[in-house]
Amino acid sequence: MIRETADAPLRQRNSFHVEEQAERLIEFDREEDLDLIFGKVRPGRWYILGGGNNILFTRRFEGTLIKPAATGITVIGEDADTVTLRAEAATDWDRMVAWCVERGLWGAENLSLIPGTVGASPVQNIGAYGAEAAGIIYRVHLYDTLRREHATLEKADCRFAYRDSIFKHEMRGRTVITAVELRLGKHPAPNLAYGDLKAQVEARGGASIANIRNAVCAIRRSKLPDPDTLGNAGSFFKNPVVDNATAERLREEDPACPVYPVSAHGMCKLAAGWLIDRAGLKGFRMGRVGVHERQALVLVNFGGATGNDVMALARYVQQRVFDSFGVRIEPEVNIL
Repeated sequence: MIRETADAPLRQRNSFHVEEQAERLIEFDREEDLDLIFGKVRPGRWYILGGGNNILFTRRFEGTLIKPAATGITVIGEDADTVTLRAEAATDWDRMVAWCVERGLWGAENLSLIPGTVGASPVQNIGAYGAEAAGIIYRVHLYDTLRREHATLEKADCRFAYRDSIFKHEMRGRTVITAVELRLGKHPAPNLAYGDLKAQVEARGGASIANIRNAVCAIRRSKLPDPDTLGNAGSFFKNPVVDNATAERLREEDPACPVYPVSAHGMCKLAAGWLIDRAGLKGFRMGRVGVHERQALVLVNFGGATGNDVMALARYVQQRVFDSFGVRIEPEVNIL
């Protein structure tokens, strides 16, 4: 079934809660609907809207927002060590994680409480607490709007990298993800290497899958504001990847600077939140927007802000970090 709305209000469809409109919103239930939808959508004038949790509208969207509506989780394969699931694109990501944890399926627990839908997870290669979606994604089902055909990409073909994938490059603006296959483990495989997660898990009695999920949820709730009460899109900036020389310079200037090796090619990842905090911006306010008081990676709408208000703050934060450290940080959020 296809549902269309003209001049669609977007305030309740984006987690920043900015007041904008879309020329047209189309919601669909079946993969087969996409053939009909793209028979009338203007090329280059459409965008996929998932849960609205990683997007910032800065103006009226003059085109068509397309929103998958199908949800559901199905077991499609199993062997001695793994279970393979198919999750429809509109399935809530955290609901899928909870489903896996309840059944003792390992691999998704560190990704608990990340807002958004399953269909959005491969695009950004979402991640948290030392894990990424790429660690459990097996295949991605999609509709190729250029070829007007349904297709499936194997994990290797998705070209996953840190907060990156083929869907942000060669396939940007031409694919609609309709479902994702996920492969989870049957045997315990706790991943406790990131930050204070190990201590939180041990305080709950040990590394059971439920304890890990509960610890991750508790940490996220203690640091991150609830979008339902304070508009935000979670982490607004990506952690920058720099060369070893830059990382060593920053460690010499401040030994507390967090540095994480990311490859064998002399590159390291820095903590953008730490850089913003050290630039003196945690809790900084600019009119109706600000940097969250507990997590400097998060920009918030205190109420009544526009997308351009948020972007003005983002540019200010970027410049302050560059002036302080010589490092450029880039948005993780999609700007429209």
